[in-house]
Amino acid sequence: MIALLGSQLIGSRTSREGEDVLHGVDPATGKVLQPAFNVATHDEVDRAVKKAEDVAAQFSRMSGVIRARFLRRIADEIEALGADLIERAVAETSLPEVRITGERGRTCAQLRMFADEVEEGSWVDARIDLAQPDRSPLPKPDIRRMLVGLGPVGVFGASNFPLAFSVGGGDTASALAAGCPVVCKSHPSHPGTSELVGRAIIKAAVGEGMPDGVFSLVQGGVEVGEWLVQHRGIKAVGFTGSLRGGRALYDMASRRAEPIPVFAEMGSVNPVFVLPGALAGHVDAVATGYATSLMMGVGQFCTNPGILVGIAGDDFDQMVGSIADHVRGADPGVMLNRGICDNYSMLITERGRHDAVKIEGMGNGSSSGLASGVVFSTSAAEFLVDQSLQAEVFGPAALIVRCLNQEEMLAVVGVLEGQLTGTILMGEGDDDLGRQIHGRLVNRVGRVIFNGYPTGVEVCDAMQHGGPYPATSDSRFTSVGRSALLRWARPVAWQGAPQGILPEELRDGNPRGIWRRVDSVMGRE
Repeated sequence: MIALLGSQLIGSRTSREGEDVLHGVDPATGKVLQPAFNVATHDEVDRAVKKAEDVAAQFSRMSGVIRARFLRRIADEIEALGADLIERAVAETSLPEVRITGERGRTCAQLRMFADEVEEGSWVDARIDLAQPDRSPLPKPDIRRMLVGLGPVGVFGASNFPLAFSVGGGDTASALAAGCPVVCKSHPSHPGTSELVGRAIIKAAVGEGMPDGVFSLVQGGVEVGEWLVQHRGIKAVGFTGSLRGGRALYDMASRRAEPIPVFAEMGSVNPVFVLPGALAGHVDAVATGYATSLMMGVGQFCTNPGILVGIAGDDFDQMVGSIADHVRGADPGVMLNRGICDNYSMLITERGRHDAVKIEGMGNGSSSGLASGVVFSTSAAEFLVDQSLQAEVFGPAALIVRCLNQEEMLAVVGVLEGQLTGTILMGEGDDDLGRQIHGRLVNRVGRVIFNGYPTGVEVCDAMQHGGPYPATSDSRFTSVGRSALLRWARPVAWQGAPQGILPEELRDGNPRGIWRRVDSVMGRE
């Protein structure tokens, strides 16, 4: 078993200056896990960011080939942690071993995907306009432009993905790929898992000769996160969590003397629209598919389908009853930590007391650290006038919205807040209604799903994991897939620059062999 240090990882050095400590806790038993982890001091956060500042220019100038080797080495070192990483993550989250093992695979696959992207190099969007000295009435200068890293990035570990959206997850991997040093604040629910992954990243950095300070890890809570965001050396922030937390960081970053972007994924209810044709002869299949997606991972996925909308009728009522039966029959599950479980219990109690809400079905066990699913229902008329019914309930809770007709269903789409996903289940005879719903839904979501369910986010080029506010703070970007590294880059143009000063990607002869746009023509020449 790898011995944990309980310290900050500031570049290649460890530090334990603080007096305050935190512990990992087994959510299933409440057992306090050892060792204690020192909470970072203000000085430790300052040193971590300053080390990142010191190496930012050097790291950004490194070839994509060199950064690719670093990213692949990180994946290798994470895999080399073996069972120790899996066991600690299971202990700190109560997620099943098979889930953690799969998440480790996704984490390492992301790192290698970004390695491939920066090694190939075309992501920099190189554009060259050659000089025309004889142009009349004024000569045209030589101008060349490409994307470069923003500088040090602050990354916040997520509670619900201890690997894939945390210390070595997509934000860290994409920022390093873009040439940005990272200072990561671990999530206090899994400090041991975070330290293990952080040490793997630093081991890879040392092994590949990266500048000391390209990655640091600090432990702590809200105050440590505030110090990180407010530090003048941080140039961007990546966050996955609640609307309250993400909005607080966004506002804090906006109030800085030098405002910086915060790319925050903050919450989504991921509505599912069930059209009449989808239910014809398929009531049980739709109910099973929806209930399975709802209950997956105790409802703790960012794409959990928290709202289902349909037109009242016999098939619809039968489907609702079947969903309620599935939820009542499901075993209660352990949530990621007691705080999340207590908040879930409070929110479902509040929603159950709402005058316009009916409880269709509820499992047993939403207490003592266990959470059961619940199915609520309301009318479209009430949903249209009460925005509180759109609020996310993080956990396995569904709100069924009964519409009287197609007009009400379309009106529901019109009042939706921004979402990560929106799903349309349709069948024979639904083409016209499906087109109308899609026409409105596409303006409110980042991903439209047809005849499927939103849980499960494929890591691929075409994925968009981000949506209009409040789903994310900036819907123009994704946190999943190759394009995620564009969050951490900005364009720079060079005018009349000597060849020896230009980045390789912009030099004559195209030494990197990347795709470039030269005098508006795309090619590799």
